[in-house]
Amino acid sequence: MAKKHKYGKVVLVSCIALLATGMIADFLWATSHRFSSSAISYWSAGISLPSSSVTTVIVSDKEKDTKKKKSVKERKLSLTFQDLPAPELKWEKMANSPVPRLDGAAIQIRDLLYVFAGYGTIDLVHSHVDIYNFTDNSWGGRFDMPKDMAHSHLGMVTDGRFIYIVTGQFGPQCRGPTAKTFVLDTDTNTWNEFVPLPVPRYAPATQLWRGRLHVMGGSKENRFTPGLEHWSIAVKDGKPLENEWRSEIPIPRGGPHRACVVVDDRLFVIGGQEGDFMAKPGSPIFKCSRRMEVVFSDVYMLDETMKWKVMPSMPKPDSHIEFAWKVVNHSIVVVGGTTEKHPETKKMVLVGEIFQFNLNTMKWYVIGKLPYRVKTTLVGYWDGQLYFTSGQRDKGPDDPAPRKVIAEMWRTKLILKP
Repeated sequence: MAKKHKYGKVVLVSCIALLATGMIADFLWATSHRFSSSAISYWSAGISLPSSSVTTVIVSDKEKDTKKKKSVKERKLSLTFQDLPAPELKWEKMANSPVPRLDGAAIQIRDLLYVFAGYGTIDLVHSHVDIYNFTDNSWGGRFDMPKDMAHSHLGMVTDGRFIYIVTGQFGPQCRGPTAKTFVLDTDTNTWNEFVPLPVPRYAPATQLWRGRLHVMGGSKENRFTPGLEHWSIAVKDGKPLENEWRSEIPIPRGGPHRACVVVDDRLFVIGGQEGDFMAKPGSPIFKCSRRMEVVFSDVYMLDETMKWKVMPSMPKPDSHIEFAWKVVNHSIVVVGGTTEKHPETKKMVLVGEIFQFNLNTMKWYVIGKLPYRVKTTLVGYWDGQLYFTSGQRDKGPDDPAPRKVIAEMWRTKLILKP
C-alpha cells in the first residue's frame, strides 16, 4: 500500500509539472512578437477582443512569399502603361517607304510628303529624302541631303514652299549634335545653308510663328540634359532677315521629342520627355547607353502676350511625336509615340492610340487605335485620310516594347470628335 501511495504522489507531481510547463510555454508563445504585435494593437486602441474563441492561423515564410509574388503579378498597372480604350479603325496598307526609318522627319506640302533621313539601324543612318505622292499613292523623287546635315533628331518646319532644317544628331549610334541649319526649296529641290543655331541641340521644338523661325527646348550637347533656351530669327522666302538668333522667353519644361504646332496665332508645345540615351564614355563608335528618362503629358501654349500658359494635359504621357501630328478641322491629331517605361520590366512602352485635341473645346479625346503600337511616326493627311509611315513598332499585341524599325505606310478614314 505504501508503494502504491508513493507511486500516486509521483504521478500527481509529474502531472502538475507537465501542466505548469504547458502554461509557461503557452504564456511565452502568447507574448511572442508574432502574436503580441496584433494583440497590443487591439488593446492600445481600446478595442475588446471577441468573447468567442478565435482561431489563429500561422502562415509560413514560404507561403507569405508565394502570396506576395501572386499579389504583385495580379496587381493592375496604372493606365499610363496600358492601352487606353479606343475605337477600332479600318486600316489600309499602302506602298512601303523605300527604306525603314527611325527618328526621321517629315513635312507635308500639298499632296506631297517629304520624308527625311533617320536611322535604318542603330549603325546606319540615311542621308536622303524620299517623297510620297498622296494623289497617286506612290513613292518617288528621291534626292540627297547636304553631306554635313544632321541625320536624326531634326527640328523642321515649312512655310509651304521652303523647309527649314535646324540642328540635330550627325551620324549613327549616339554621336554628337550639330548647330548647322539648312533650307530646302521644294520648287527646285535645292539646298542653301542658313544661320547656325547658337549651340547644338537634339530634337528641338521648331515652328514658324509671326514671321519668325522659333527653336526651343530639345536636349543639350550631352544628349541627356534638357535645354530650356528659346531662340527666334526673322525669315522670309527661305532667307534670314537678321544676322543672328534672338533670345526669347525660355520654355517651361525642356527636353526632346515633342510636337510643336501653330494654330490661330497660338504656338503649342505638346508632350515630350526629359533625358535620353547617351554615348558610352570612351566608346570609339559612341555606342548608345541607356539613361533615365521621364516622359510627360504637359501641354503649353504661347500667345500674343509672350507668356507660357498651361493647357489640358494629354490622356497619357507621350514622347517621340515631333512629326507625328497634323492639324485637321481645328483639332490637333497626334499618332502613336512612347510613354513611361514599364514599372516592372523597365522596358520602353510604345503608344498605340490616336489622340485628338479639340481647339474649340480645349479637350483631349482618344479617337482610334493604330494597327500596332509605334513611335516616331511620320504623319500626313489628304482627302479625309490619315496616313502614317516609318518608325519602330512593338513586339506584338501582348508586348508594347519596341522591336522592328519599319518602312510600312498605312491610312484610315479620320473621324474626329466634334
